[in-house]
Amino acid sequence: MLTKGDDFPIHQTPEPIAYSGSDRNFYDRYFFNAYAPDGSAFAAVAYGVYPALNVADAHIAIVKDGKERCLHASRILGLERMDLSVGPIGIEVLEPLQKLKVTVAKTEGIAGELTFEGRAFPIEEPRFVRRNGPRLFMDYTRLTQNVRVSGWLEVDGERIEVKGWVGTRDRSWGIRPVGAPDPQPTPGGGIAGFFWQWAPLNFTDRSVYFHVNADPDGKPWNTRAVILPDGAGPEGGFHCDAPSMEVELIPGTRHAKSAVLTIPLNQGAATVKIEPGPTFLMRGIGYGGDWRHGGLRGELAVAREDIDSANFDPADLGNLHIQAISKVTLSTPGEDDQVGVGVFEQLILGPYRPLGL
Repeated sequence: MLTKGDDFPIHQTPEPIAYSGSDRNFYDRYFFNAYAPDGSAFAAVAYGVYPALNVADAHIAIVKDGKERCLHASRILGLERMDLSVGPIGIEVLEPLQKLKVTVAKTEGIAGELTFEGRAFPIEEPRFVRRNGPRLFMDYTRLTQNVRVSGWLEVDGERIEVKGWVGTRDRSWGIRPVGAPDPQPTPGGGIAGFFWQWAPLNFTDRSVYFHVNADPDGKPWNTRAVILPDGAGPEGGFHCDAPSMEVELIPGTRHAKSAVLTIPLNQGAATVKIEPGPTFLMRGIGYGGDWRHGGLRGELAVAREDIDSANFDPADLGNLHIQAISKVTLSTPGEDDQVGVGVFEQLILGPYRPLGL
């Protein structure tokens, strides 16, 4: 089947763009977040296509005053991957790898228009590959870019002017579990545990990026930290493959009370003190919950969901995956400290012995 994408020189296989290979879990996703400098308001957006499932979905969540107000939308993809809209939520690529816009037509009391402009060229994270016994569990690539954000949001008649905000956007594509889980278990499979931290941080003249996937004994299987000055190009910045993160958990939870990131440099280690603040529950944009990414909901489905993000059960499986809007302090040898803002994403499933879990 030919689609609009076939008129662009972007083919990766001999097949039309509508077909993404043989794995039913192939996905292609946009993610955005944006936050006020003082952390008082936050927004996140996700948009994904699942070509083998023939589904597209989009989500926006706005966090303010301890409430997370979400709008979910899902539709049949119709094999057309160049239509970047689902119901009221749409994405425009204004300048590839530099400027994108998200629009939300007023629906269920939620509306907005946000423009995301890169602070530097995106970084490419190391390819994520992980097996579950004999089966491929993850195989994907992600680019990440800290951004300056402008525009506006509206929630139940309250208009929020987005001026001087920063945030992060990413694009990832490949294979990870999407849609309904497989009904048949895999002999010899089973994930022993999953430990994930991701911290894209915004400072006055630079960005700091950190991520780690680790096994239950704390051994990283994918990690990196990057310090990237504003305006840096594809080969810019400092890349470190051996960062470390020390975390103190909130008692009785799997979420951080505080953390310190250490990045070895030639002149000595840089450290980032992370002080988590308001919580964003990732299920508000389809990472779990009733609106799981890739779920089939018919020709078009749109619904609002409100979540109490100040008072929730941190032990509930649906609440484990979070981003904490955080005050961050960067200390670099020979420089004055910089105070910034960022998110600290966390997901710990199963045992993680370094933290006593």
